[in-house]
Amino acid sequence: MSEPVDGLVVGEDGLARPVWASTDPLLRDYYDSEWGMPVRDEQGLFERLSLEAFQSGLSWATILRKRPAFRHAFADFDPDTVAGFGDQDVARLLLDAAIIRNRAKILATIGNAQATLRLRAEGGLTELLWSFQPEQTPEPHTPDEVPSRSAESVAAAKELKSRGFSFVGPTTVFALMEAVGIVDTHLLGSHRRGTSGVWADRSI
Repeated sequence: MSEPVDGLVVGEDGLARPVWASTDPLLRDYYDSEWGMPVRDEQGLFERLSLEAFQSGLSWATILRKRPAFRHAFADFDPDTVAGFGDQDVARLLLDAAIIRNRAKILATIGNAQATLRLRAEGGLTELLWSFQPEQTPEPHTPDEVPSRSAESVAAAKELKSRGFSFVGPTTVFALMEAVGIVDTHLLGSHRRGTSGVWADRSI
């Protein structure tokens, strides 16, 4: 493995990855196979939205390690099921040491499921989130050039809040947009740059 150059590390496989995805096998696999790939189904987007909310204040590695437990606890993030969670479910979740036991985030996930169901009458969560895809995506050479929010994430956060969603600030929404391919913030030298099919490879 090489020393970092412009925030990228070339692994033993010859592939360049950002420092955060270069050592932990779980983060590396997530980066190589999932992060930044387009997600356009309601359940998949609801899961990512929920996990981004739980991640607030914590490392993403922590969330990934707990992801199987989150899926078990929240019925695979099926919005119809989670929207029907009641007091007994909240009590159960607060006793589940395998997930993040934060009452506000648990209640937000249930409320966001209910908001997701209401959106179906107006096109759905997928249509809403992808409507904020910008005309251009960032072209960062180094980690310092990767933004933490955008005009689109600010607007999307405002819209989501107006629809009854919570834990959806501009930074959280931008992280979601990165994760599901709405923007491509892979560094220009990364082997993943442009691989989502949503944006042309701009590394050349």
